Amino acid sequence: MAETTQFTIGTAASCTDGVCGELSRVVVDPITRTVTHLVIEPTRGLGLGRLVPLDLVEATSGEVRLRCSAAEFEQLDPADETRFLTGGNYLGYGPGEALSWPYYGMGMGGLGMGGLDLGMAAESPQTVIVDAIPQGEVDVRRGDQVEATDGGIGRVQGLVIDRRDRRVTHVLLQEGHLWGRKEVAIPIGAVSRVDDGIRLNITKQQVQDLPAVDIDHPDGEPPR
Repeated sequence: MAETTQFTIGTAASCTDGVCGELSRVVVDPITRTVTHLVIEPTRGLGLGRLVPLDLVEATSGEVRLRCSAAEFEQLDPADETRFLTGGNYLGYGPGEALSWPYYGMGMGGLGMGGLDLGMAAESPQTVIVDAIPQGEVDVRRGDQVEATDGGIGRVQGLVIDRRDRRVTHVLLQEGHLWGRKEVAIPIGAVSRVDDGIRLNITKQQVQDLPAVDIDHPDGEPPR
């Protein structure tokens, strides 16, 4: 893979001063089909995932290495944000002004913590976590569905990019069912869409005819 770099989602990531997390998503411009950022989730979920510009990523095999310290990593833009769902008024606060979660009895005669009625808690604003990726771009996750022209064919495992221009060259796919799985690299020319999952312009049989690759040990160049 002299001219390409493989990003297998779930790979460990390290800063210049130690391990900082793992690759959870790859952010792609769907028009140019270039990778712009990696999303690195901190080890053991401690802290927010961060958007790492590709300029800070070294080309490696089997590991993602960042050209920044752990402290600098924590200053990068977050990859997720918390948003409040609208709801009714809660103890003088309007919609989106309070964070709450359900309480479960706790031996207090049907009341939650501090005597809060469960019905009130159910009506108070709730939160959701949403992606905070650059506008107009999409993120590719491990396990995203890959659809051939005649139906689902497998799940995304990662992407391969050209080091020179950052364009995606292949989609790494785990194809098949439990007792007949293999890993293949689908050429980007066979991809029609990269948003809301991966859509192909080839059939299931054509995917199945692609040679297998070893995603965990990417020593050879993907098939073209």
